[in-house]
Amino acid sequence: MNSEKTKSPLRDKSYAFAIKIVKLSQSLVSDKKEFVLSKQVLRSGTAIGALIRESEFTASKADFINKLTVSLKEANETEYWLMLLYDTEYLIKEEFLQMQFECRELIAMLVSSIKTSKS
Repeated sequence: MNSEKTKSPLRDKSYAFAIKIVKLSQSLVSDKKEFVLSKQVLRSGTAIGALIRESEFTASKADFINKLTVSLKEANETEYWLMLLYDTEYLIKEEFLQMQFECRELIAMLVSSIKTSKS
C-alpha cells in the first residue's frame, strides 16, 4: 500500500527496533550464554518490521490489514520475551525499560494503522 519512496515512521521505527533486537540477541549469546530466549526474541522482534515491509506491496486492503495484524501479534510476543528476560535477570532495568518503551510504541502505531485502514 505504501510506495518505497514514501517516508514511513512505522517502517523506520520497526527497522531501528530490529537492529536493537539483533544486538540484544548477540549480547545475550556472547555475554550471558543464553541461547533459547535470545532466539525467541530475535525471531519475533525482527518479524515486526519484516511484516510491515511485506504489507507495503500487498494485493488487497484485507491482506494489508492482515500483515499489520500479524506484525502486531509479533510485537506483543516480543514484549513478552523482553519481560521474561528481565524477570529472569538477563536484562537490567534500564535496558528492559528502553526496549519495552520502543516495543509499546510500535504496538500503538500498529493498532492505530490497523484501525485507520479498517475505516
